[in-house]
Amino acid sequence: MLAKRGALLAVGFLAFVPLSPAGLRTTRVIGMRGSSDGSTPQSLYPTTAIEFYMTEDEIAYIRPGFHIAVNSVSIPADLQPVADLSFYDDLNQPLDRLGLATPGPLSISLIMAWWDPNARQYTSYTTRSQTSPITNVTAIQASADSGGTWTDLAIGHSTYRFKTALPAGYDTTKTHTLAIYATRDLITQNISDKDYYANVEQDFRPDGGAVTDTWDMISNSACNTCHDPLSAHGGSRQDVKLCVTCHSPQTVDPDTGNTVDFKVMVHKIHMGADLPSVQNGTPYQIIGFNQSVNDFSTVVFPQDIRNCTTCHAPPATQATNYFAFPSRAACGSCHDDVNFATGENHPGGIEVDDSACATCHVPQGGREFDASVLGAHTVPYKSSQLKGLNAKILSVTNAAPGNSPTMTFVITQNDNSVVDPSTLGSGLNVLMGGPTTDYAVNPIREAASGAAFSGGIATYTFTGAIPANATGTWAFSIEAKRSVTLDPAPPEGSSITEGAFNPVYYASVDGSPVLNRRSVVSIDNCNVCHDRLALHGTQRFNTEECVMCHNPNGDDSDDRPADQLPAESIDFKRMIHRIHRGDDLTRDFTIYGFNGSVNNFNGVRFPGDLRDCEKCHLAGTEEVLEMPPAGLLPTTTARDWYTPQQHYAASCLGCHDTQAAAAHAYTNTAPFGEACGACHAADDEFSVDKVHAH
Repeated sequence: MLAKRGALLAVGFLAFVPLSPAGLRTTRVIGMRGSSDGSTPQSLYPTTAIEFYMTEDEIAYIRPGFHIAVNSVSIPADLQPVADLSFYDDLNQPLDRLGLATPGPLSISLIMAWWDPNARQYTSYTTRSQTSPITNVTAIQASADSGGTWTDLAIGHSTYRFKTALPAGYDTTKTHTLAIYATRDLITQNISDKDYYANVEQDFRPDGGAVTDTWDMISNSACNTCHDPLSAHGGSRQDVKLCVTCHSPQTVDPDTGNTVDFKVMVHKIHMGADLPSVQNGTPYQIIGFNQSVNDFSTVVFPQDIRNCTTCHAPPATQATNYFAFPSRAACGSCHDDVNFATGENHPGGIEVDDSACATCHVPQGGREFDASVLGAHTVPYKSSQLKGLNAKILSVTNAAPGNSPTMTFVITQNDNSVVDPSTLGSGLNVLMGGPTTDYAVNPIREAASGAAFSGGIATYTFTGAIPANATGTWAFSIEAKRSVTLDPAPPEGSSITEGAFNPVYYASVDGSPVLNRRSVVSIDNCNVCHDRLALHGTQRFNTEECVMCHNPNGDDSDDRPADQLPAESIDFKRMIHRIHRGDDLTRDFTIYGFNGSVNNFNGVRFPGDLRDCEKCHLAGTEEVLEMPPAGLLPTTTARDWYTPQQHYAASCLGCHDTQAAAAHAYTNTAPFGEACGACHAADDEFSVDKVHAH
């Protein structure tokens, strides 16, 4: 049910458009077949959105979306700013601020701040007083205006007069920013299962001059590569520029004494568990609204924290500020064991201000891993000292039941020079497994540094044989790595492992057509967040190879202590769902790995919306098929509610790990298959995309 029960459904309505530039109000009747450009409402939304599945009547009544336009900002003689605003939905039709003529009242908060281009920070005129019940300290914090006056001129057109007056003599030549965050409340009104949010920032100069100095250091798109979307304080704050109008040095959390200055707080949050202070036993916390404790001490950034350009990147026009303007606050946020006042842990000694920072910490030095900002943040696996390692399978012959196949391959560096396999020693393995319909057992893996080498081409014949009863298509792959000494070296040491992306080659073992392994996820999608997903000693990079071991029968029995049995499944589809579900799981998820390593994933904090299946999946591959492909195997799940679990159940119960979900899957499973496709197929009422729509 997308619209809440009891919601009034309209077939059409009379929409009032805000005053036109000529001062005339226009009206028109909006039909339910689409927007003014002739497109259908559903065509405006992806299949991951709730709106895609709304009926025409639901769209007609709910009128999805919420947007704000700033028509003008003025500062009258009494210095109480006045904002002239318009509110409209996704079809560009006006929304009633009070929620009387259109569904859902609009809760709108406004901030007024000025921008200092020299200090590169905002100062907000609109503030609040916050007293800590823990420390009894009172802090004046940047906040939204409170107690101002709304005047509704027409449906979708209002003005807001600030209660806060700007100080006499304020600098009218400085860039000022009106920042707005707003919520269209449909959930508590029992209208829909979704609220809508709007953020807008309007730069202006009170003297009417041209705006030349603005904030543009981080883009929403950079944050949303992982956060999908960035959404704070209940969901209504989603623009980074909005965030920095309050999150400036002006504001301190009086409970902890921690600043909420954006450049400090965000660095600390992403550093999380790796902060020196956290590792020394001091949690990193911010106490927020209603004394909520927000502990970031368990945050683990999913890639190397030195990848500064993950966040500091175009389209932000000031993306280079992080290395052009080093400061104690920004640098000391991650390196929080440095005391600039005493010089402790700072080779440059005592620093009382930021004036000398750029003397040593120039943007780019002459060597990697030096004191320059870019040098110090060199990611080791991106070092220019590495020559690159690449593997390519040229052919596989004699691939037949009972036979030992022969693989020809080539290992190269990035300049196309050939690498002799013998130089890789124990760092070179070849493997084979099958069938590709579903890998049934661990692949046959063999050391291949002794491969014959002639004319730049390596040849290796497996000592193991393809099983005599093998059928279908088998997969062949390579794992290649080597140890490289870096000089100059990163702080963690001079030795680094350089690995090759794993090629996968498919060959039929019985003369049937070659059937490549089904493509469900993309390593490119993984690396949006992980940058370079590199596992098991930096030798496995390709999800297409991962599934050869992480198959339905795979588990951690070889490494799990006897007193911790039964074994945990490592089937890829189940394991990856559980890892990313992390701290929302209701059951323990621990995998024992090499040398008895204990890998518990219940603390993983996924930064996006788990309902967005195509964050990882290739388009459409998350959907249940009415007729699953032949050859799919059940997954052995000895630590779950029941075992084995058929293909779709193992996948879905990866996230939905409750007893009720398991009982649902179990009761819809027969000895010859599961009934998921009866209700959850692509066009069904409870299709995967529909139930995950948000």
